[in-house]
Amino acid sequence: MLKSIQKRKNKLRAQRKARVRGKIFGTAELPRLSVYKSNKYFYAQAIDDNAGMTLASVDGRKLGLKANREDVKKIAAEMAKNLASKNIDSVVFDRNGYLYHGVVASFADALREAGIKF
Repeated sequence: MLKSIQKRKNKLRAQRKARVRGKIFGTAELPRLSVYKSNKYFYAQAIDDNAGMTLASVDGRKLGLKANREDVKKIAAEMAKNLASKNIDSVVFDRNGYLYHGVVASFADALREAGIKF
């Protein structure tokens, strides 16, 4: 891919990320659930922005799961289990500049099926 095209894509994602991030904020009772996807793996963490701490996280690479729709459902089940152990049943979803379709939407739907509200 040309450098100019990649720069533009990165710039547009950064703009989307700033726009989304400006509207949401996580607390200890209602943490921000931030997702990150690379070409191979998928990561998620619940963040308390007041204290600047990560409350719960899941790493698809450590679980040996790829960033596809089927594996992301397993990652979401693991994240729901981590959140339940911390007595968290509601979160604010931060898609982190990614469009809400494909892997990100599949992760969100699987979390909802596991009983996490957002």
